[in-house]
Amino acid sequence: MIWLGQRVWRFFSSSNWSATPENAVWTRPGQRVPPEVAFLRMIGLGYFVLIIVSTVTTRTHPALQGRGLAVTLALIVLVVSIVLNNPRSTAKSTSTRLLAFALTTIASAVLAAVQPNGLWEATPYFVAVVAALRLDRKIALGVLGVNLVVLGTVAGLSSHWGDAVGTLIGAVPWFLVIRAVRRMREQTIALEASQAAEARAAAAAERGRLAREMHDVLAHSLSALALQLESTRLLAHDRGVDPEVARAIDQAHGLAASGLEEARRAISTARGDALPGPERIRSLAEAVAEQSGLPVTVDVRGEPRELPADARLALYRTAQEALTNVRRHATPDKVAVRLDYQPDSVALVVEDHGEIGPLALGGAGYGLTGMRERAELLGGTLVAEPTEDGFRVQLVLPA
Repeated sequence: MIWLGQRVWRFFSSSNWSATPENAVWTRPGQRVPPEVAFLRMIGLGYFVLIIVSTVTTRTHPALQGRGLAVTLALIVLVVSIVLNNPRSTAKSTSTRLLAFALTTIASAVLAAVQPNGLWEATPYFVAVVAALRLDRKIALGVLGVNLVVLGTVAGLSSHWGDAVGTLIGAVPWFLVIRAVRRMREQTIALEASQAAEARAAAAAERGRLAREMHDVLAHSLSALALQLESTRLLAHDRGVDPEVARAIDQAHGLAASGLEEARRAISTARGDALPGPERIRSLAEAVAEQSGLPVTVDVRGEPRELPADARLALYRTAQEALTNVRRHATPDKVAVRLDYQPDSVALVVEDHGEIGPLALGGAGYGLTGMRERAELLGGTLVAEPTEDGFRVQLVLPA
């Protein structure tokens, strides 16, 4: 009895009446239950209690012998079958529901036979609603048909044809209404899925257009610039120009080549290709060291793990921006990059050691602002501050 009471409470107190396209009803997981649905649940609870009270108070009364024992057993089986056939549950198999419907029909038939003046005729409404809601159309029709035929036959044998006809007239329209509601809900979900797919297709088309524009304008310009600087570099070597000038041209060529590579990656990202992540930070540091001549070390601590795409991109872009700022605005002796995988967060630290450059003294810049905004959008923090012998950029993202 304690178990049955717990099941009844969970049956009517659960607020997650979820839906899937296969057995759609009114709400989805996480959505607030509409007032109409809550009202219908209260009506269902009222009928449930009314059936129990009516069965207990109507002759033949429940007892432990004779016809009263049949009423007692039928009432217990009916309550168990209704609780077992919870209409809000989407996880129950068809066989489980068919078993519950069979128990409901048997218990209702026994009550119709031994207690014809009770509320046994309310059970076909429950069968009609739940079968229409949770079963395939043909199976649902078969379940409702068997229930009505059995109860109609028993009621007829008990000379209660009027009750049988009234139940038939009432239960069938309920079945049709719930089937229509379910069908409309399925169509609504299908329409929403179609609209979402259309929006994704439109976004993909826009990304493709932007990628083509970037390729036609930016990538071509950078490619031409890199070729021109390469020709200038070769010409400078042939003409024996000042070594510092030749080195500056080499660095400019390296920057143009790096910019071209970044433009190509941006184009790939716009086309939906894989985004760069922390696994590329080491190669990024090596490229900066090669182009600038600075010693750049990379230290990865903790066990690397898979991160969301936005977090992966934020780590890479922050390291890229910080190393670019070091190269442009500071004259350090060395640069240290540390990536620390902690249990509750991921931290990236880019720190240069040496002379403090203009960026550290100024303390601001659009690059730092962009990095800080990216961190805040992900629920993290970014700190950019001077140190005793340089400048530090630290990004912390929550796990």
